[in-house]
Amino acid sequence: MFCVVGRYRLLEPVGQGGMGRVWRAADELLDRPVAVKELRLDAAGAEELEVRRERALREARASARIDHPNVVRVYDVAEEDDRLWIVMELVEAPSLARTVVEHGPLDVHETARIGLALAEALCPVHTAGVLHRDIKPGNVLLGPGGRVVLTDFGIAALQDAQGLTQAGVIVGSPEYIPPERISGRPQGSPSDLWSLGATLCTALTGHSPFERAGTLATLAAVMYEEPQLPPEDGPLTPLLRGLLARDPAARPDVGEVVRFLSRVLAGPPAEPVEPIEPTEPTERERGTGTSEESDGPEWLPRLLTVLVLVAATAVGIVMIITAIRPGGETKLPDTSPAPTVAGTSRPPPSPGVSQTPSP
Repeated sequence: MFCVVGRYRLLEPVGQGGMGRVWRAADELLDRPVAVKELRLDAAGAEELEVRRERALREARASARIDHPNVVRVYDVAEEDDRLWIVMELVEAPSLARTVVEHGPLDVHETARIGLALAEALCPVHTAGVLHRDIKPGNVLLGPGGRVVLTDFGIAALQDAQGLTQAGVIVGSPEYIPPERISGRPQGSPSDLWSLGATLCTALTGHSPFERAGTLATLAAVMYEEPQLPPEDGPLTPLLRGLLARDPAARPDVGEVVRFLSRVLAGPPAEPVEPIEPTEPTERERGTGTSEESDGPEWLPRLLTVLVLVAATAVGIVMIITAIRPGGETKLPDTSPAPTVAGTSRPPPSPGVSQTPSP
């Protein structure tokens, strides 16, 4: 097997990308497994040799400046046989892209967990002045123990370094490229957050919100069409809509993303709710329920209304009997009593007769 700089023994290829090939390897000096990314500097393409070399070195420097469990660790970089070799930790894990293809979309809780891990990884990345510029499901590894790893800073750009992309050349996956990058406008941390939003949409729905039949159609969708988001009532939809705003200034910052996803994860787990059997009586139907506007059972007001009606009827009969003189002459009251409403008021009492308020 080929040995890089007499130390890293290449065992088998484990991945292939636009920026090079990744090998499983062994660090014979420290006796540990590693991943080695091979970048051919003489490969034909639109970029000049020196540009490819500088981009590869920039990848190593960008990754090496970050010390976070959710960012792949870079151990070494070497140049040999017209190639650059970037030595990284070996993460034995499938990518988010592979997981979605093989097992289907993720649920809200798992998507929020992955999103929170990536947002927490971007905090030190952006603080160090680094832009990843290629956040997508294929560059997110789902490791053992629930670890989420952001890898492949292959087209990362330090904010204080000169840009490398030639005029008219766009490097990256079209459906995850932010609109400001397509139009050649300045980029910043909101650009990575836009790609994060598109990545989380893919995890939740199974496809990119801007995926179209061809590259040009996809780029046009990113620039001019509305993203295909989950349903309006989804817990993550407000965040995804904000992250995919075309105006970078309208997107939430990484701190807001962390707080939003933390609240989603702190809520009740997304489990199916057992339906209530139709034949089971409710508390109101059983007559044992209470409400904020009632101090007793629901049947009590009806009983009181009936009692008041009975009492009012009895008083009326007494008044009629006492108003009839012997001989059949009837003496009517001097004034007509005020009208009454059943259950709410009663005729005024006769003089000298006390009246107890109704309950």
